[in-house]
Amino acid sequence: MSIDATTIPQAKAFSFGRVPAWLWLSAGVYVLSLVYGSGLLGDSDTYWQIAVGQWILDHGTLPRVDVYSFSKLGEPWISSSWLAQILYAVSYNLAGWTGPVVVAAGSIAAAFGLLAHILERRIPAGYATLVALVAMALSASHFLARPHVLAMPVMVAWAYGLMTASERRQPPSFWLLPLIALWANLHGGFVFGLVLAGAFAIDALWNAEPSQRKPLALRWAAFGLAALAACCFTPYGWESILASRKILDLGVLLRIISEWAPADFSKLSLFELTILALIAGVLYRGVRLSPPRIALMLGLLHMALSHGRNLEIFALLLPIVLLTPVSQQFALQSTPSGRMTFVSAAMLAVALGISTWALAAHQIYSPLKSKSPAAAVEIIKTHNLRRVLNDRAFGGYLIGRQMPVFIDGRAELYGEKFTMDYFNALDLKDVSQFLGLLKDHDIDALLLRPDAPAAGLLDHLGVWRRVYADDVAVLYMRGGS
Repeated sequence: MSIDATTIPQAKAFSFGRVPAWLWLSAGVYVLSLVYGSGLLGDSDTYWQIAVGQWILDHGTLPRVDVYSFSKLGEPWISSSWLAQILYAVSYNLAGWTGPVVVAAGSIAAAFGLLAHILERRIPAGYATLVALVAMALSASHFLARPHVLAMPVMVAWAYGLMTASERRQPPSFWLLPLIALWANLHGGFVFGLVLAGAFAIDALWNAEPSQRKPLALRWAAFGLAALAACCFTPYGWESILASRKILDLGVLLRIISEWAPADFSKLSLFELTILALIAGVLYRGVRLSPPRIALMLGLLHMALSHGRNLEIFALLLPIVLLTPVSQQFALQSTPSGRMTFVSAAMLAVALGISTWALAAHQIYSPLKSKSPAAAVEIIKTHNLRRVLNDRAFGGYLIGRQMPVFIDGRAELYGEKFTMDYFNALDLKDVSQFLGLLKDHDIDALLLRPDAPAAGLLDHLGVWRRVYADDVAVLYMRGGS
C-alpha cells in the first residue's frame, strides 16, 4: 500500500510545543518522582500495605480481624484502603519495588497535573504552573507509596466538581458520586469529601438569590445524602465510615505519631513561608473572599496546622478555593498553553514509557534500610522466636516478612491506651511498667533501635542478653549471659 503524500507535511508539522503546560508539568512530576524513587518507599507502612493487599488476593476476601500481631490477634480490624493495597500488591508482584514506585509516581503526577489544568482554565498558564509547583513542594514530604497518594487526584477532581456546581448556583452532578465511592475504597480520608460537600453547599446558598435558596438547599441535601450512600458502596458498607472515625478518636496519641503531629515552626519551613506570603498578599492587594470561602480557607489552614499529614490537602485544595475570587478580582484571564491532540498525547505517552523503562533498568528501588532490620530478623527466624517486642517503626517490615508483631502502624487497631503504654514503657518513663509489659505479654525477644532507652536498661539486666546489633537495630533474647 502507498502512503498518501499529504500526510507527510502534517507529520513534519508536529511539535511537542502543542502539548499543554499542565501536561508537561504532569510528565515532569512523574519523571522526578521516579528519580526520587526509593524516597517513595521511605515509610515502613508500605510493607504491610502490600502484605494486606496480597492477603486479600490470596484469600479472595477482606480482613475483618487482625491476623498480623500477637498482641491484638483476632480483634476486630478492617482495611478501608483495600483497593489501594491490592493495586500496590499487584504492582509489586509484577515488577518488584519498581511497581509500587511507578503506581505512586503516576498518581502524584496525575494530582498535580490535574491541579495545574484546573488553574489554567481560569488564570495564565505560567501562574497555574507556578502555583502547582509550590503545592507540590509543600506536599513533597508526604510523597510515599501508601494509599493516600492514590486518593489525591480523586480528591482534586471531587473538590473541583463541587466548586464548579457551587459557582453555577446548581447542585453537583450525580456523575460525581463514583468519585467519592472510589475514594472510599482507596483511603479513609474520603470522610473529608463529605465535609467538602457541605462547605460548598453553604457557598452555593450564599451566592444564590434568596428565592432560589430553599430549592437549591434541598437539591444539595439530596446530593449529600447520595454521597453518603456512595461512601458506603464498599465491601465493608457503613463500617468504613466508623473506621475513619477511630483515627480521630486517638486523642493524645495524635501528637506523638509524627505524621499526625501539629506543625512545628521552631525552624523556618516552606509551609511557614507560604502562610506568610499569603498574609502579605492579602494585606498588600486586599484580596476579598465571601464568608463561606473564608471559612473554608481557614478550615484547610487549621487542618494543616493541627496535623502534618493534612498538608497536602491544604496545598492541593487551597488554590481551588481561591481560584475564582482571585481571578475575578484581579481580572486574570486564561491563556491556554497548547492544544492536546491524539498524536501529541501518544508521543508523550511513549516518551514516558521509555523514561520509566530506562530509569527502572538503571536504578534499583528499595525501602530505607533504617526501617528494614534484615540481619536481625534472620536471627529471629533462625531461633523461631514468635513473641518479639518490636520497635513500632519495624512493624511494617516484620509483617512483610510474615512475622507476628507486637505493634505496627495501624494505630486504629491498637488504640490510644495500648500505644501510649507502649511508648511510655520503651521510653522508661516507668521502669516497672516496662518490666510488666515484658511479663504480661510473655516476651521472649526484643527488637529495638540502638538508641532506644529500653536498650540501655536491658544491657544491665542479667535475664536478657544482646545477641545482635548494628546501626539499624539491636536484638535481645531471654537468657542470662
